[in-house]
Amino acid sequence: MSRNYYMAGNWKMHMTRTEAAQLAQDLVSQLRDGKHKYLVAPSFTLLETVSAMIEGTNIQLGAQNCAAEEQGAHTGEVSVLQLKDLGVHTIILGHSERRHVYKEDDALINKKVKLALKHGFEVILCIGELLEEREAGKVEEVCEAQTVKGLEGVSVADLGSVVIAYEPVWAIGTGKTATPQDAEAVHAFVRKVIARLYGDDAASKIVIQYGGSVKADNAAQLMAMENIDGALVGGASLKADSFIPIAKFA
Repeated sequence: MSRNYYMAGNWKMHMTRTEAAQLAQDLVSQLRDGKHKYLVAPSFTLLETVSAMIEGTNIQLGAQNCAAEEQGAHTGEVSVLQLKDLGVHTIILGHSERRHVYKEDDALINKKVKLALKHGFEVILCIGELLEEREAGKVEEVCEAQTVKGLEGVSVADLGSVVIAYEPVWAIGTGKTATPQDAEAVHAFVRKVIARLYGDDAASKIVIQYGGSVKADNAAQLMAMENIDGALVGGASLKADSFIPIAKFA
């Protein structure tokens, strides 16, 4: 089954509008001839600026989160309706920073996943274990639970709009990367979980990205693995000269 590579940049809480516009402009010009699927996910305050820069190009617009409710008295939250209005295509949900820093649990993440899918968004559902969970031999247990609970109530049809991003928490922003073999083992396992939940055909089609200190010098080795279908890039996505070589890995 051939799956298209999907290279996404999560800009996290960085940049002003001017900086974001410049980066978006650089990416548009340098990824114009790129063969893969591309996405950038700026902060909420930058979405309108970046949306205007990438409209009509081969780069899609992502948001880093959304509220679990459609609208209403939710001070400080951003709704799916507002994101749709800005041209957002995809929402990243369950990122380890949301899980571990902001204490979002699987039930809340699942509610957001279903709400985003209901409104026609694609979703990147992030899963991954902490260092102590890896050292305790719980990698599969944790990743399976986050996958199963995150997708609860999601139909086979809606699964077509879901990408899974495996991000070992101990590798995010630490400079430590899972070896391509370590990452591949988890990706293959997660694909088996999807097969059990949704069948072999759905499992062969679902895109599973790797995230966690992806760099230009390890991207090609990671992408060479059978079950690694792309990357969710954090820090290295903040500069064109570090993101482009990853996005266009040879």
